[in-house]
Amino acid sequence: QVQLVESGGGLVQAGGSLRLSCAPSGRTSGIHATGWFRQPPGEEREFVAAINWSGEHIHYADSVKGRFTISRDDAKNVVYLQMNSLEPEDTAVYFCAASRFGGTPKVVIDYHYWGQGTQVTVSS
Repeated sequence: QVQLVESGGGLVQAGGSLRLSCAPSGRTSGIHATGWFRQPPGEEREFVAAINWSGEHIHYADSVKGRFTISRDDAKNVVYLQMNSLEPEDTAVYFCAASRFGGTPKVVIDYHYWGQGTQVTVSS
């Protein structure tokens, strides 16, 4: 089993920044990609960004391109989501997810493990 723990959420004003962290533990050797998803209030979970095991392949949702950056620190075994120029529309619960598939999966069903989520609230 793989456990994922997110941290770094909070309340920020529009235009501000936050950095989310995802720390996997357990049997992580079979994980080939890590992604971030978010679920706004009353809406479905949506893809935000993904990075493959080597960091060579990265993909972003159009809504966050140029504002969010996903990265990994293998020495610390942590995946980050740096979020800049935050907008009220970015308000959501953000989830870290891990996939046994290669590449950068972009749909919920392609991820096998999920964290509990961390709340991000952007005030206008």
